[in-house]
Amino acid sequence: MEKIKKLRKFFVTKKIDGYLVPKNDQFFSEYVSKHNDRLNYISNFSGSFGFALILKNKNYLFVDGRYTNQAINQSGKYFKIITFPRKMPKDILKNKKYIIGFDPKIFTKKILSTFFNGKNCEFKSIKNNLIDEIWKREIVSNKKKFFSLTNESVDKNYRFKIKKIADFLKKRKADYQFITACENNAWLLNIRGRDVIYSPIPFCYVLIDKNKNISFFCNLKKIPSSLKRKFKQISFIDIKFTEKILSKIYKKKFIIDKNTCSYYFENIILKNNKILNLDDPIYALKAIKSKKEIKNIKIAHIYDGVALTKYLFWLKKNFDKKKITEISGSQKLYKFRKKNKKFKFPSFPTISGSGPNGAIVHYNATKKTNRLLKKGDLYLVDSGGQYEFGTTDVTRTISLKNSNSRVKNLFTRVLKGHIAVSEYKLNKNTSGSQIDLKARKYLRQIGLDYSHGTGHGVGYFLNVHEGPHAISKNNKIKFQEGMIVSNEPGYYQKNNFGIRIENLIYVKKNGNKIFFENLTMAPIDKELIDKALLNEKEKKWLNDYHSRVFLNLKNFMNKTEIIDLKRACSTI
Repeated sequence: MEKIKKLRKFFVTKKIDGYLVPKNDQFFSEYVSKHNDRLNYISNFSGSFGFALILKNKNYLFVDGRYTNQAINQSGKYFKIITFPRKMPKDILKNKKYIIGFDPKIFTKKILSTFFNGKNCEFKSIKNNLIDEIWKREIVSNKKKFFSLTNESVDKNYRFKIKKIADFLKKRKADYQFITACENNAWLLNIRGRDVIYSPIPFCYVLIDKNKNISFFCNLKKIPSSLKRKFKQISFIDIKFTEKILSKIYKKKFIIDKNTCSYYFENIILKNNKILNLDDPIYALKAIKSKKEIKNIKIAHIYDGVALTKYLFWLKKNFDKKKITEISGSQKLYKFRKKNKKFKFPSFPTISGSGPNGAIVHYNATKKTNRLLKKGDLYLVDSGGQYEFGTTDVTRTISLKNSNSRVKNLFTRVLKGHIAVSEYKLNKNTSGSQIDLKARKYLRQIGLDYSHGTGHGVGYFLNVHEGPHAISKNNKIKFQEGMIVSNEPGYYQKNNFGIRIENLIYVKKNGNKIFFENLTMAPIDKELIDKALLNEKEKKWLNDYHSRVFLNLKNFMNKTEIIDLKRACSTI
């Protein structure tokens, strides 16, 4: 591969044995612009997380279980695909000592220490990114300005949040916090931007001290005069001066976010200051949505449910009459969402996969892979929207007149896991790792499982994937009132079909009890259910859920659609 040959030519002059290429850019956001997608350029891998290690005579691509099949398909010709955490880079590099080059602005110390073992690796910081040296492309500048959320969207103003952080610093005897996660800055100041395609985040850094003084680093052309007037006490500074200002601070105690503060900035701070072993408190604060936010999110989910449900009705009626492909199907769904004026843009690239493509967990249909939807297939559609008062994410698996009894058995086991999560008896000590076991129980009874987590946190008109809580094997964060999480067990048979059922749920409190309540409003395909496998409690859950879906969506349906909705939400 010509690109890799060009990259390797630098190994001699830079005195390195290999070079690391991550997915992320300097802001560590989940979605990167095309001109910053260095991993895709060098490996052809288009997934949202992973990194390549290019050595003198071998190339490795490291991905998690969501992307194994996709990585094999896209990059397997030139790269050996490794799925972590089953196997880690430190397991590969154990026969001799390697000097690995990397760009310090797009890696964190935490990432390097997590994946690599210092005994077998010496990391060499290289100022100019080596991919940029070989990749001649046009850099597309985004001119969209930052904006404030309306009072209708939020009930905690930015002054309240700033005081919260300043108080935290004083309590922990810290002088400064350097906030590098753009979504955390968005939360802190109730602002949003359009620097990322699927998330309304503003590219920026914030330096806040214990006395509530704030320096806001960004492209100054992004700051409209209305924001300057609103934030009179904030110093807006060109982002190119971040290093200079950090370098002038001496003998102070800092809090940084080890997940997004680059190796480069961490070293600048460490040179003259002490970094405390504390996490960015905004993650935990941001995870708990207020009552007003939950109320708004519910409205967003009704709007979103209307669009998805209308699409699924249209699809069921037309897939065997018209030529509907994975791509044309997702385009039709987008049109249904766009009919609502409160819809802004998708919250992630729609996963529209039929038959064998549905088995690729984070499948992205291309002209090359695009399949026609046809009778007998399963169709998996995982999609979401950004609304000015909420972020949605929902998956439905649809029968295209599939009558396979094994498929029904598997779908029903996934459904049973989904119901078990929704009905899980929460207490103040419940964490995602406990719930995850219940989600997998019915598949494991027959020796099966799925390779991804069961649920991720979701932002408020922010990132569709948000921590720190999750429903996964190792997540120990305790669930609290106001947290939103996805509930999405699945099953994937390679080269055959995929099944996933996903709702967003939130932690609701009533008296002393906390429990999950559904946010997502869209029917679950009853054609794929083996009723004999459901017990009475599970049937009641499904009937109650469909009753709520019907009540919430009926007023948005036309005469034909209301008949379809009654059928889709009828009791079993």
